[in-house]
Amino acid sequence: MQDGLERLWTPHRMAYIKGQDKPDDDQPGPQCPFCRIPGLSDAEGLIVARGQAVFAVMNLYPYNSGHLLICPYRHIADYTELTHEEAIEQVEFGQKAMRAIRIAMAPHGFNLGTNQGPVAGAGIAAHLHQHVVPRWGGDANFMPVIGQTKIIPAELSDTRDQIATAWASLDSA
Repeated sequence: MQDGLERLWTPHRMAYIKGQDKPDDDQPGPQCPFCRIPGLSDAEGLIVARGQAVFAVMNLYPYNSGHLLICPYRHIADYTELTHEEAIEQVEFGQKAMRAIRIAMAPHGFNLGTNQGPVAGAGIAAHLHQHVVPRWGGDANFMPVIGQTKIIPAELSDTRDQIATAWASLDSA
C-alpha cells in the first residue's frame, strides 16, 4: 500500500456489510430472519431458549462471544408496540440470559440495549430485538480500534450449546 499502513483483512465481515440475511422490506415472513428462525430447530437456528412471546438466539455477527438477541415472535419494529405480556417476558428473558451467560462464560459485566431504527444502529430495524452482550476486562483491546476486527474465540454453535445448557439448569433449579 502506498500509505504505509498495515492492513488486517476480514473478508468474512463482507456478508454483514452487504446485508446478508437482512429483509428487503419491513414485512413479516420468511425474508425476515427473526420471523424465520423460530421455524428451525434450536441447533440450526442457534436458539438458546424459547418462551411464549419471545425467544433468545445467538447473534450471527456478535460484538463478543455469547452475544444474544432477545426477539419477540411477533414482527414489530418499535419497543412501544410490545404488549404487556411481551414486555414482561422480554425483560425476564434478558435477566435469564445474563444468569445463563454468567454460568457458562463468567463475564465481568454486560451491555444491554435495543437499537430503534437504522439511524440508531439497528441492523434489522423491522423486527425488534434486544442485545445482551457479555463483557470482560480488556475485551475492547486494540484489534477493534486499530484493526477494525473483533476476535471471537469460539464457534457460535458451541457457545449456543454452553449457554442453552446453563439456561436449562436455571429452569430445573
